[in-house]
Amino acid sequence: MIDAQDAQKAADYALPLVVRLERDAPPALTDALETAARAVLTLLADERSAPGRDFAEPGTAEGEPGTAGAGEWAEAVRRWEQRDIRKVVRRARGAEWRRAQALPGITVTGGTASVRVFPPVPVDGWPKDLSRLQVSGTVLDDAHPPARPVAGTAVLWMAPGLEMSAGKAMAQAAHGAQLAWWRLPSEDRAAWAATGFALAVRRAPDRAEWERLVRSGLPVVQDAGHTEIAPGTCTVVADHPALDR
Repeated sequence: MIDAQDAQKAADYALPLVVRLERDAPPALTDALETAARAVLTLLADERSAPGRDFAEPGTAEGEPGTAGAGEWAEAVRRWEQRDIRKVVRRARGAEWRRAQALPGITVTGGTASVRVFPPVPVDGWPKDLSRLQVSGTVLDDAHPPARPVAGTAVLWMAPGLEMSAGKAMAQAAHGAQLAWWRLPSEDRAAWAATGFALAVRRAPDRAEWERLVRSGLPVVQDAGHTEIAPGTCTVVADHPALDR
């Protein structure tokens, strides 16, 4: 049971992500989206985020037993997950990136992208080396249209025609991955983790297909409206093969 005091504290947490953005070697957009999503999944699966026994997953009546003792990040993750799983993506290069690497967290790399994810922090208590990083206006692009996803791969479908910054889109893709993770039983989580959280992020091909996805019963991200887009906007549908069974 979440009491009012816990709920208020949870409202003040956010999950920091930092994307490496060197001037002469920016990552491709799709790779950055996919790497951000995999980074969040990696943090959720990490033993430092593991809850203690008798923990209930968000949206469930009761959870499976966890480890005998909670991991060092577990309490921060619990408070953050109680509300709207807010994520804030900042960018860094050079010495900024090296300083970010020194803070507790996990770096995940893709083909061109590197993203470091950190345990949730109070929104008014960011580490100085993260709070000074730029958060808005990140612009990335793909040199070529992304290939069709490999059959059997989890796909995070983005809403067609919905414009947002690269940082915002990275957060949305990561939201979708997290909703899929919550929905999966432990054996499917383990199988996904064994692949390195293989996934693809793609734009839904048209409005009709998007509406079908939103109505399909798959996890749907509805944005809280903190930045850029209106509250309640559907941004991502998470389609993991195990969710179709």
